[in-house]
Amino acid sequence: MIRKLCFALLGAVLVAALTLGLVAWKLHATLVQPLQLGEAQTLEVESGDTPSGLFQRLERDGTLNGSFWLRLYWRLNLSGQTLHSGEYQLRPEMTARDMIGLWQRGEVVQHSLTIVEGWNFRQVRAALEMLPTIQQTLRGLSDAEIMVRLGQAGLHPEGRFFPDTYRFTRGVTDVELLQRAFSHLETVLAEEWAQRGEGLPYQDAYQALIMASIIEKETGVPSERGEIAGVFVRRLERGMLLQTDPTVIYGMGERYRGRITRNDLRRPTPYNTYTNSGLPPTPIAMVGREAIHAALHPAEGKSLYFVARGDGSHVFSDSLDEHNRAVREYQLKRRADYRSSPPPRQSPAPIENMQ
Repeated sequence: MIRKLCFALLGAVLVAALTLGLVAWKLHATLVQPLQLGEAQTLEVESGDTPSGLFQRLERDGTLNGSFWLRLYWRLNLSGQTLHSGEYQLRPEMTARDMIGLWQRGEVVQHSLTIVEGWNFRQVRAALEMLPTIQQTLRGLSDAEIMVRLGQAGLHPEGRFFPDTYRFTRGVTDVELLQRAFSHLETVLAEEWAQRGEGLPYQDAYQALIMASIIEKETGVPSERGEIAGVFVRRLERGMLLQTDPTVIYGMGERYRGRITRNDLRRPTPYNTYTNSGLPPTPIAMVGREAIHAALHPAEGKSLYFVARGDGSHVFSDSLDEHNRAVREYQLKRRADYRSSPPPRQSPAPIENMQ
């Protein structure tokens, strides 16, 4: 009797061991199977999706086999693992285990939006609206209404968003991205303002931001930022008109068609620094840290004028006579490829990076 029980027990143990071995083998074989993909594709995981549902969906699509075993593997080994929503990039060389590893690490596809130095707010809005991966909530709103949505009612949006590349996952809202860029600008401006030079003609950091936006638009050669800042600061200190074309262009708005005339220089707008003294009422562009730094650390010197050479750089002059000679040399005898200011920075179609 005892011998029979022993044989029965041994048989049960062998069956259990064989079963476990077969299960382990099947799990391993299912995990190391390559994904059936001809090319890379994106798997979108929405909030509320479960691993079991995803495995079944992928099996129905023909991307993998054995969803039962993969569901069992997840339940046995990863039941407490959070499944992050977002997009996962699946590649042909990946196995089912590799894919599960992406889910474990939450390696969702990152998209990007680049705000370029010198862009105006209209260009920033256009770039946001061109991205299909962003949840659009601001279309059709006025600039003032957008600032209300950002919790910044009453603030003018120009110059308030820091130029940088912002990475995000699918589904982020346009409000969230603008809030990040707004906060970034506030941080950089505060840092630079705290380390500003002495004796500057600014009442507050916002006036420095306005000056920085003019420097941003006038500078074609980065090394000239400080010298251009010096010219404008000295003109402010002496009560001279700034007389800078980018402010006139900004004040023209959609009337600007690539050139300005003498009539444009005479036409009064709040931004015309040929007719208005001091700084314009707001920034005229988005501003990088280097331009802010230049506005707060202008180069020493005596120059009060500058004129574009036509290659993006400038000739600086201490007196009006010197300046007039430079104007005659570089503007009245223009080359075919002459530019009076830096080349325009267009609003290219944003490229979404995937990593």
